[in-house]
Amino acid sequence: MVASAPTAAAPAVATRPELPMTVLASPAPGTAVGKQVLRFQDVAKTFPDGTVALEGVDLEVRRGDFVTVVGPSGCGKSTLLRIASGLSPASSGVSEVAAERIGYVFQDATLLPWRSVTKNVQLLAELHGMPKAEIETATRDAIELVGLAGHERKLPRALSGGMRMRASLARSLTLDPDLFLFDEPFGALDEITRERLNDELLRLFEAKGFGALFITHSVSEAVYLSTRVLVMSGRPGRIVDSFDVPFGRDRTPDIRFTPEFGALAGKVSHALREGHS
Repeated sequence: MVASAPTAAAPAVATRPELPMTVLASPAPGTAVGKQVLRFQDVAKTFPDGTVALEGVDLEVRRGDFVTVVGPSGCGKSTLLRIASGLSPASSGVSEVAAERIGYVFQDATLLPWRSVTKNVQLLAELHGMPKAEIETATRDAIELVGLAGHERKLPRALSGGMRMRASLARSLTLDPDLFLFDEPFGALDEITRERLNDELLRLFEAKGFGALFITHSVSEAVYLSTRVLVMSGRPGRIVDSFDVPFGRDRTPDIRFTPEFGALAGKVSHALREGHS
């Protein structure tokens, strides 16, 4: 689907662990890895008060791509995701959203406090009108995939921050998205939990083969997770540099201590400083 601003892109699916996640099999035969799920061409966004948030943004995400965007605060990273999801229209340019299903993981877990883990996870499937039997199966599978089996009846207040983020991710997984949008989902977590969730997100990504557009302020997180890192300038936000990440999908936490990782992180950090100056 192609949307020429101000027409919005396809409606998004709004959505968001210290336990081992299930190790998943490779994507099923016939999975359209490599299919384009998102493309921006010369996209700009100006708010009603005249603030220019984005200008001339070009990007592409395919299934099997994990694209991370880094940039200074206020440069329009979250606005980029809102346009991609269809929650906000671009002011000009073309946005093409070919994903049939979009998962959106917010900065906060956004769980309903009165609903159990199971009830929170099945919420999106309910809103999309899935048959009850399919909802139950998808919910059970998603909870197992994110390592929350045994915690189905707990309320959000009984969960750690990492477990709440797992539940939020599971909620989107019930819809089996082609494209995942992540708006700094691990930013509020401690470093140990954050790195653990990075590893587990990589397992899901490799197994499912979805396309991902991930926002973070952490250069290390960006390099560790991604197949490609995009650097944004200060407002108005523009893509000022792009770095392909050469590490294989079997990367482990120890790669963070290698000279190659440090060199790439240094290049991204330098581009970030240059783009902000």
